[in-house]
Amino acid sequence: MFIAYIVVSSLLALVCLASGTAKVTRQQALVEQMGGLGVAAKHVPVLGALLILGAIGLIVGNWVGALGVAAAGALALYFIGAIITHLRAGDAKGSVPTVALALVSVVALVLRVLSL
Repeated sequence: MFIAYIVVSSLLALVCLASGTAKVTRQQALVEQMGGLGVAAKHVPVLGALLILGAIGLIVGNWVGALGVAAAGALALYFIGAIITHLRAGDAKGSVPTVALALVSVVALVLRVLSL
């Protein structure tokens, strides 16, 4: 289970780092897209920082089991919030990648718990 966790969490961490970096650097297209979902521009870097911290937690979670569990659980909650945001804005189609990331986060959480 531990090797599966390493693979899943590493891929999830890469996606979170890329997305988090785009948010922290306030890429204009992303800020506009999130504005269309009702997210204030001042919150975009904060959301990006949360993604980056989650990615770091997943990687450090390879050595510190409890941190890996916490990071995967926090990212699952983050993506559930993102799904709700998309649905409230009437963007069900745009929530599909977010649903996939939420599921991958839950898989990482389960794998880390089983590998403790």
